[in-house]
Amino acid sequence: MTSTSRDRDLRSQLETLTTEAFRPELADVDRLPTAEIARLMNAEDATVAGAVAEQVPAIAAAVDAVAERMARGGRLVYAGAGTAGRLGVLDASECPPTFNTDPARVVGLIAGGPDAMVTSVEGAEDSPELAEADLEGLGLTPDDTVVGVSASGRTPYAVGAVTYARKHGALTVGLSCNRGSALAAAAEHGIEVVVGPEFLTGSTRLKAGTAQKLVLNMLSTITMIRLGKTYGNLMVDVRASNEKLRARSRRIVAQVTGAGDDAVERALAATDGEVKHAILVLLAGVDGPTAARLLDEADGHLRAALAAAGS
Repeated sequence: MTSTSRDRDLRSQLETLTTEAFRPELADVDRLPTAEIARLMNAEDATVAGAVAEQVPAIAAAVDAVAERMARGGRLVYAGAGTAGRLGVLDASECPPTFNTDPARVVGLIAGGPDAMVTSVEGAEDSPELAEADLEGLGLTPDDTVVGVSASGRTPYAVGAVTYARKHGALTVGLSCNRGSALAAAAEHGIEVVVGPEFLTGSTRLKAGTAQKLVLNMLSTITMIRLGKTYGNLMVDVRASNEKLRARSRRIVAQVTGAGDDAVERALAATDGEVKHAILVLLAGVDGPTAARLLDEADGHLRAALAAAGS
């Protein structure tokens, strides 16, 4: 196929995508007062949550499947290009400080590698082979999950990642913002959040990017809840890597146990700053090593460890 034919084929594909549609009612938006442009954009953004809500059943099914595999030691891998890839890397990078996960357990792959986080890497998103190479380096297993992320649902890198992962027995999820996408078709779990045409034609860092961020928040957060990384809505696995997080750790222990500052400090000192362990020390009246054993036997679930200790 010649470059002219490829270009014509690509343009034909884009013309069918909701995310690429032109909105004639916004053709003169550049002539409006700034406050009016801001109002219009805000009104557009307000529709995103509703579009995500329509996909809650699909999101929940994907979360349960991901959590089941991660409980067996599997990894959660995001793969995307451009904005979609950056959002995946962002979500992955936030899991270690929030949930004390090993950085290797939630991984973000972006077409073109780390440089693509801040600059465009020519042609990277067009290569399914690049996705295959990136995933091959991870040594996928059937306990792993690969989530392809693409607003259009046709990005070769994202589709290639899901196709490769499925062939190798990993769980696959396809997150896009167009119905009937190739990405959803390639994955076991398709999540298609149709947010409609963008405020700026084809600028999928806008509503589509917001929708993808919301869904990735749900995928990682609810998975971690299922894995026992929270106690109620408290981040009891938080990694206290700075002063703010150390203060949050003390506050969480106090909220759960009702203990005073001195007791909280002693419990955290006895458990090397581990919040769940400190809560067990205070509520179950055990020492640090016993708290660690109880949590290990409960696969990290604080409620189960407290029950085992009779608390």
